[in-house]
Amino acid sequence: MVVEILAVGTELLLGNIANTNAQYLSRRCAALGFSVYRHTVVGDNEERMTEAILTALGRSDIVILTGGLGPTEDDMTKEVCAKVMGFSLEEDARTRKRISGYFRSIKRKNITGNNWKQAVIPVGAKVLDNDNGTAPGLILEKNGKTAILLPGPPGELIPLFSQKAEPYLRTLQPDTIYSKMVKVCGIGESRAETMILDLIDAQTNPTIATYAKTGEVHLRVTARAADEAEGKRLVKPVVKELKKRFGICVYSTKEDEALEQVVLKLLKKRALTVATAESMTGGLVAGRLVNVAGASEFFREGFVTYTDKAKRKALGVKKSTLEKYGAVSEETAREMAKGGALSAGTDACVAVTGFAGPEDTPEEPKGLTYISCYLRGEVAVEEFHFTGNRGKIREQAVVQALDLLRRRILEQDRHE
Repeated sequence: MVVEILAVGTELLLGNIANTNAQYLSRRCAALGFSVYRHTVVGDNEERMTEAILTALGRSDIVILTGGLGPTEDDMTKEVCAKVMGFSLEEDARTRKRISGYFRSIKRKNITGNNWKQAVIPVGAKVLDNDNGTAPGLILEKNGKTAILLPGPPGELIPLFSQKAEPYLRTLQPDTIYSKMVKVCGIGESRAETMILDLIDAQTNPTIATYAKTGEVHLRVTARAADEAEGKRLVKPVVKELKKRFGICVYSTKEDEALEQVVLKLLKKRALTVATAESMTGGLVAGRLVNVAGASEFFREGFVTYTDKAKRKALGVKKSTLEKYGAVSEETAREMAKGGALSAGTDACVAVTGFAGPEDTPEEPKGLTYISCYLRGEVAVEEFHFTGNRGKIREQAVVQALDLLRRRILEQDRHE
């Protein structure tokens, strides 16, 4: 079945807010086995909304509309959709009671009259109670077509969809869709695809899809099956083959596990402590680590040494090293990592130094970065040539720094 996502709101068209709802809904619909071919965005205009809804219903089985269900005059999604599909409107006593209860729960006494507009629903529609707001979700079915109306705020849309709309959609899709994510670091998307091109060319069920992330590639293996057990059985050998081909570059097969979480798990398992020594990244590596709950158990100290003087004072980088090789060099990166570990008294330290731009000169080539990792007496340094703007270069450096620490822990374990 084909789903189209139709987001309503002039603020989306103006770029005032990002359409994160469409991203979330696409991911969930794909996981449920529906085909999403189009995202559409339309402003708060009745004529254009009418055209957009008619077009979407004409080419899709299900249209999911987000936004425009509130109390104000420009909130007209429900009214326009009901008119297009031939539904009359009337106030629903049960919904009015629920809205009144919601206002009482948040201690709101002065309720303006326009709020009761949200209690008016298309006659015959399925009402999805919104436990996090006032506007209910709605399901309209007619002539083999379905429209699902959801409120725009993500804090309302996400729980309403997952708890109320998703169970309904599952009844329309008899097959089970099971997927597993393989997360790879240190290999670009084009190279990753080349490494598995034979698998992609031969795929039927399951299928493999690649997604490029900053410094990472995620590969989703998806199978259509009669039930979850069969889906797992179909996916398992493909995931095993991907792990075999990418080896140590695979850092996780869990959908919601980030690189920094994997690093902290390794530190915990090996009872290691860590510090960071950063120049170009200005504390971003440390920031990623401390985003993980429990990081304080293993993360000891983060040094931001943006100047040569700071590198000498905080990390003990030799003046002669800086003068001979420069701040951005393998030698300096090596001394930064070792000095950071010694200063913080940790088992490990990852260091970053590089040129992020925006200017690009022969003396300072933008993107040139050295990342070093000290681990229990051994120091490894890797050279990178990142591309993109200043922010992109720094983001890539952070990912590679975390991954170098991860790989060094694994590699050192193998030699023990």
